[in-house]
Amino acid sequence: MPDDPGSGPDAERPILFLSYARGDRARAQKLAAALQKVGFQVWWDALIEGGAQFANSISEALDRADAVIVLWSQSSVESDWVRDEAAIGRDRHRLVPLSLDGSKPPLGFRQYQAIRLDEWNGGADAPEIAAIARAVGGVSHSPIPELPAHRADPPAHGAFSRRTLIEAGVAAGALAATGAVGWAFRDEIFGGEPDPSIAVLPFKNVGADDGQAYFTEGLTEEVRAALRRIKGLKVLAGTSSEAASEEKADARTIARKLHVAWLLEGSAQLDADKVRVGVDLTDGKTGFSKWSTKVDRRLTDIFALQSEIAGLVAQAMSARVVTAEPPRGGTRNIKAYEHFLRGRSLFNLGKDEPTDRAALAQYDAALAEDPRFALAQAARSRVIAAIAIEYAPASQLKGLYDEAIDAAQRAIDIEPKLAEAQLAMGFALYTGRLDVAGARPFYDRAFALANGNADILLLFALYCSRAGRAADAQAAIAQALALDPLNPRTHRASGSIEYAARHYQAALAPLERALALNPNLSNAHSLIGYCKMQLGDLPSAAAAFEAEPHVIFRLSGLAIVHRKMGDEARARREFAGLVKEGGDAALYQQAQVLAQWGDANRAIAALEKARAVGDSGLIYFATDPMLDPIRGQPGFARLRQEMRLG
Repeated sequence: MPDDPGSGPDAERPILFLSYARGDRARAQKLAAALQKVGFQVWWDALIEGGAQFANSISEALDRADAVIVLWSQSSVESDWVRDEAAIGRDRHRLVPLSLDGSKPPLGFRQYQAIRLDEWNGGADAPEIAAIARAVGGVSHSPIPELPAHRADPPAHGAFSRRTLIEAGVAAGALAATGAVGWAFRDEIFGGEPDPSIAVLPFKNVGADDGQAYFTEGLTEEVRAALRRIKGLKVLAGTSSEAASEEKADARTIARKLHVAWLLEGSAQLDADKVRVGVDLTDGKTGFSKWSTKVDRRLTDIFALQSEIAGLVAQAMSARVVTAEPPRGGTRNIKAYEHFLRGRSLFNLGKDEPTDRAALAQYDAALAEDPRFALAQAARSRVIAAIAIEYAPASQLKGLYDEAIDAAQRAIDIEPKLAEAQLAMGFALYTGRLDVAGARPFYDRAFALANGNADILLLFALYCSRAGRAADAQAAIAQALALDPLNPRTHRASGSIEYAARHYQAALAPLERALALNPNLSNAHSLIGYCKMQLGDLPSAAAAFEAEPHVIFRLSGLAIVHRKMGDEARARREFAGLVKEGGDAALYQQAQVLAQWGDANRAIAALEKARAVGDSGLIYFATDPMLDPIRGQPGFARLRQEMRLG
């Protein structure tokens, strides 16, 4: 038998399994020689010695292989052996398909773009071999051999055209030491201006402990944040990246759907005080891996590693960037960091009050470890405000919002240039104290510091819309949509902004898009109902309100539209249901109904009571079309002044 490629001096070299049909043996032999010449170990069935059990030898080789190279051709697409071997490679996520003659792979394998070899000159320095090497690095997460210099890739039959692979390792030491990027990267790799847009797909938790998922989620977001700090890079938001990855589509489809040029995938394994991280950068135009690496670090090095990954990715993209901003508001305390990641994972679930309170407990634990952890202070402020908005009775609102404001102020005192801290303060002042003017400088500062953070852009856009700054709202939501196109909340916000601007027809498309992405999204059906009502289509409005999952939004909309349709008794039953279901938490919605019914005095009284208890529904007050019938009332003007709306 030949030497076992899984041991001895070759053990570190990736092992390639070559699958081909009998009629393609001569070309398979030539390819095996070229791949061996550039430094790969190649297993193909010519290595099986006489007397060896053929099937067993192939099975063992497939199990050992770092990548399964399949040579598709008119002969091999009909071969059951090749199909079986390709299926094993696909199921192990180790498949690298090639096409010898331009033949399409059989059904079940067409989602993987094949590297064309029909014009390969047979040389080891050809671009086709470099493309295979990059693909192997992508599926195996193993370092690829140093390749010989080769000529520029040809524009092969609509496939891809790329130049020299930039080896990213040269900068690793500098990045680990500085934690930041300081290059202006070359764009020669494409012969033109590169597209510096990237989506970071959720890193996979490859550890045995499912309870470590919080760590990979956190690492994914931290890498996104590190990339956002590199000026000149467009980094897609997490919600859209995660939504696209869940569809299990191929890389080109995902990149096209997200409108990005690059995809970054990764994996992480946490083991005691060590972490193993693998990352793979894929060219969205070709679907092939551009660069990959796998590193082992002590957990205490995780902070430098995040910036290191971001810098190496940017270099491999040949992005034209300037010096990255250093991270702000973080911690060097590993225990504090782990508590923060656990808290963020829980808060992002948006599940229920116990989950939000568990997130708050994790943020408190992080701050007990490091009181100057500004990001944790800002996150603590946001979760307290969320608890107040979603779950707290009126009697607890003031105390909770005071606590949220205090936490935000602590974060600002520690790190004034932390966008999340400025946003937390603006959010708490706006929703908690209903102080529109007081919240403005904090929202504006958060926007200026956002660095492409789609969540900050979204909340800033909504604030501007509700504060009467329609142009600023439109500009910010356009940026958020570009960065987060698959987030239903972003499309709902876009529709809400159009609705507040009285653009009722224009609001329908983004609201319908939001529901296509999440049919159970709250306050999207009701906004469609209000738009339809303003456009005069009362039956469609009623149907939209009936479909609204949030009971308070549903009942308030139905009480308004059924009154307009002449069903007085039903409208009054729905209003009674609104009062019973919502109580003081639905005072603002009661005012909407009463205003539309023409009962101005009771509507103003409901708004004044809402103001007294701190009902956060009043954030819609300035621009809500449902309050238009009472805007001329003295009580309305008095409330505007109290909320510092001018």
